[in-house]
Parts: sequence; structure tokens; C-alpha cells
Amino acid sequence: MAFLSLDRFFSRQSARKGFSGLLESVNHLLWPTICLGCRSRKDDLDTFLCADCWRDLMAACGGDYCPRCGRQASRYSRIDNRCGDCQDRLIAFDAIARAGVYSGALRQIILSIKFQDRGELAEPLIRILNASLGSAAFADSIDYFVPVPLHWRRRLSRGFNQSRLLAGGLVHPTATVNTDLVRIRNTPTQWSLDPAQRRRNVRGAFAVRKNHKFSGKRVCMVDDITTSNATLNECAAVLRRAGAEKVYALVAAVAMQDRDE
Repeated sequence: MAFLSLDRFFSRQSARKGFSGLLESVNHLLWPTICLGCRSRKDDLDTFLCADCWRDLMAACGGDYCPRCGRQASRYSRIDNRCGDCQDRLIAFDAIARAGVYSGALRQIILSIKFQDRGELAEPLIRILNASLGSAAFADSIDYFVPVPLHWRRRLSRGFNQSRLLAGGLVHPTATVNTDLVRIRNTPTQWSLDPAQRRRNVRGAFAVRKNHKFSGKRVCMVDDITTSNATLNECAAVLRRAGAEKVYALVAAVAMQDRDE
């Protein structure tokens, strides 16, 4: 009787698995899985993007880059861990890690999150950000993740701060998210400005809250995109004046790879 009961048990288990598989197939037929990137149908239920979008995303994330400014640069072309583009440039933070360059699927994902209210696309972005963080030399030396803040008016109109969204998904054994860095001036968007205008645009735009906890801490700023590093530099300067011992940066994408732009 014991063997019979065991046989019946496994039969029931098999039937349940078969029924579950049938339900999954019907569900996939009636509500096909859509790629979060290009919105085309895809077969894999366990991924956010289709194969083409993943390949495009990985292509944007390939290549070596300068750990000081984030631009594409071979390790053999760097001097004192700086590429030729940032040898004579003032950079207020200690190092940067980035997921990729601002192109292809990576660019589309960032734009969709910010301007099309597609917060679900933060998930694949967080995945590659965590991979980038894990390979950074400063990964083990972080006390706080500090998202680059939006002015309250822009955050209200958008509904969220994409940098805070990304920072909240980062995986670290000890570091926590700190939002004591705030934007006190509602600046125009940076994308249409040249590098000098970008620096002037964000000058004095940030501050830290009263009774902040940055003194002696090692902080990592988090942002979706950097172009000239003007915003990161300004935030880093404010954090240093607040007592931060080390200031790093983690970004999803670095734009303007052409030095002449």
C-alpha cells in the first residue's frame, strides 16, 4: 500500500506540473511577453529584454574606460590612471564606474525611464549597474550611495527621481542610500549647453541638509547619465565641504565620447 501511495503521489505531482505548464502556455498565448525595450514579442518569460535588445545593451556596455572621467579609453593609453582627455581637467571626485556609453539600447532605456514614465525599465539598468559596481576598485570602500537629486519641482512633475530609483536597487553588504544631498535651485536642463555653460548652470545648485552624516564618510554618487561631469563635480565639491573623506561616482552611461564635441 505504501508503494501504491507513493506512486499516486508522484502521479499527482506530475499532473500538477503538467497543468502548471499548460496554464503558462495559455497565459503566454493570451498575454504574450513583451520586450521592455523595443516592445516586440519575445519567447523568454524570465528576461526583461528580447535577445536583440540585450545584445545592443551589452554592446553599449563593452569596452574599457578611464576610471577618472568615464570616457572610452584603453588601459594602455592612460597615464597615472588618467586618459588623455582628463589629464589637465579638474575632476572633483576620486573615481568613477560606469555601465556603458550613451548609445543604442542603453540610451533608449534611460530616455524611456525619464521621459516616458517607464520605471519598469530600471530593472535591467540596475542589473548592469550592479555588475559595474562589483568590478569597481572602490566597491568595498563605500559608506553611502548618494543619488544626484532633482529639484522638488522637477521631481513632482516627473513623479520620481531616476537616480534615487537606481540607487535603491544597488546591492552592497554595508552601504546604504543617503538623501541628505539636495538641489536648492531649479536649473535648466543641461543637454543643450556647452561644457562651460553646464558648469555655470549647476554652480551653487546643491547643498546638504542640516545635521547631515557625511563627515569622514566615503560616498558614491549615483546618476543615470553624465556628459561633461559638471553636475558630478559640483555635487562632489559640496560633499567634500560637508566633510566626506572620499567621493566616488557610479553612472549608467557616459555621453559625448567624441573629445571635439
